[in-house]
Amino acid sequence: MTVSSYIAPYWLPGGHLQTLFPYFFAPRHVIGWRRERWELDDGDFIDADWLDGPSDSPLVVAFHGLEGNSDGYYMRILAHWLGQAKVRMVAINFRGCSGEPNRLARAYFAGDSTEIGRVMARLDMRHEAALYAVGYSLGANALLRWLGEQGNAATPMLRAAIAVSAPLDLPAAGHALDHGINRWLYTRHFLHSLRRKAAGLLQRHPGAFDGNAVRHATTLHAFDQHFTAVLHGYRSADDYWKRAASLPLLDRIAVPTLLINARNDPFLPGDTLPRADQVSAAVQLEFPAEGGHVGFPGSDWLSRRMLQHLDIPFPPS
Repeated sequence: MTVSSYIAPYWLPGGHLQTLFPYFFAPRHVIGWRRERWELDDGDFIDADWLDGPSDSPLVVAFHGLEGNSDGYYMRILAHWLGQAKVRMVAINFRGCSGEPNRLARAYFAGDSTEIGRVMARLDMRHEAALYAVGYSLGANALLRWLGEQGNAATPMLRAAIAVSAPLDLPAAGHALDHGINRWLYTRHFLHSLRRKAAGLLQRHPGAFDGNAVRHATTLHAFDQHFTAVLHGYRSADDYWKRAASLPLLDRIAVPTLLINARNDPFLPGDTLPRADQVSAAVQLEFPAEGGHVGFPGSDWLSRRMLQHLDIPFPPS
């Protein structure tokens, strides 16, 4: 377990403020993304946004969180510093998150390690330089599941990985988000977007799920029960949360991986975070006392820590 150096600003006490402040006030760096559409074997597509750089420089692939995309503040911050360091990045927009609906009667979800594998295989075939992976929140959980499932097979293609604020214990995270103030601060916001996308998908694929039940879902559990589980082969929301969680696979990871989770993350209770004996020797745990969910406001601490793990010199400000 790494002793973290992160210290939250005194004027931003608590996990909620440390989560919300960056969402509203973090720098919105202008990134010159170059979009590339990847047609998939199943007839759908993924939109990948590229930050170009020297062809022989390392490449960092980044996966966003629930209802995020390449335009998110944390993706832009990472791209800004990687660009300053002359390192390339590709921001993956999960299906339905790039501004255009996906084609199939499916979406993205926390346990979609198969999708992570598609991305990794494509990048491994195209690029000979060092490849690194970063995941945030839901994207971090999916990345960790892929890393655990692959074990040693992932090491030839991936040099190192980072998971930021992953909901490692999905049942605990789901319960936390569906109760108390979290339900009003975060879940209501997520559901507004998720229900809208689901309605569009139902228009394109009538009968794919119970539209009335999804329309009236007021918790993530209800949404996952009637939408996510139905479309992605799970028996129920509880089955989805249990089987999609990355926590049980952390002891199989072989790629050097840094897990950063704040103990005051509103999305995941601190007492559910893994112990050192629950992860492999390749996994480094860093659990600052504060920081919120994909927050860590007040400095460039998170960016510096991430680039340090990736062995990329942090550029001058």
